[in-house]
Amino acid sequence: MEKVYKNERYKAIVFLVIASILWSTGGILIKVVNWNPIAIAGSRSLISSIVVLLYLKKPKITWSKAQIGGAVSYTATVILFVAANKLTTAANAILLQFTAPIFVAILGLLILKEKIRSYDYIAILVVFGGMFLFFIDDVGGGSLLGNILAVVSGFFLACVTIALRFQKDGSPIETTLMGNWLTFIVSIPFIVKGLPDIKSILAIIVLGVFQLGIAYIFYASAIKHLSAIEAILITVIEPLLNPIWVFLFAGEKPSLYAVLGGLVVIVAVTARSIIASKEIITKDGVEESEVG
Repeated sequence: MEKVYKNERYKAIVFLVIASILWSTGGILIKVVNWNPIAIAGSRSLISSIVVLLYLKKPKITWSKAQIGGAVSYTATVILFVAANKLTTAANAILLQFTAPIFVAILGLLILKEKIRSYDYIAILVVFGGMFLFFIDDVGGGSLLGNILAVVSGFFLACVTIALRFQKDGSPIETTLMGNWLTFIVSIPFIVKGLPDIKSILAIIVLGVFQLGIAYIFYASAIKHLSAIEAILITVIEPLLNPIWVFLFAGEKPSLYAVLGGLVVIVAVTARSIIASKEIITKDGVEESEVG
């Protein structure tokens, strides 16, 4: 029995690494597509929904307030993230979106009435200090709007997490499936204006199949078998690799302030998750997974 448990854990770690690597390709692939950001998000989500639907076969759609709220928040997340990638650097977009766990702590206090601890306050202050570094070079520029959209995307990603917490027996895959459908519906007016070139279409297909669809299936399969500390440490791969791919294949170099700000955000979020995970212990001594 113990051997089976270890094998499941090892497999889950591999799945989460694969998911993080696939997610990290979003920055470079979005940069390749020459199209309206909302059209990109909608097309990617349509393809992703097909992949997820083939995996689920019979999705459990409950139409609960939490599921609908999670789907709407998911739609806002993916559209804003794609738009941020078009308006600012990939490094800024992903690292500023990675502030989501801090927003989860704040929303957990306001909505779920969860206790906010001293390390949460410290992490929030440090993260906002890191965010300040991103904006030093960008005041008055086009990338300022991109940075703002990335932060708002992180906020809605936190809203998705809160919505999932409201779902007792809910599945994150069904919520994102609905979110993908809604994203596509919202994007239809932008898609019908005209299709992009073949290179862009191929990039969108890869985004939908691998970067969103298959990646999320791997994530959902892995998260059941890993603790909060393992999940947060492994998924840090995504914001670290994302700007590297863009730098290597598109020559987009993040500023020194963005690099410093990103390191501050990653360290603060990771440290907070490490400390928080130590407190999430069940009565029988088994550590549970923390969302966000």
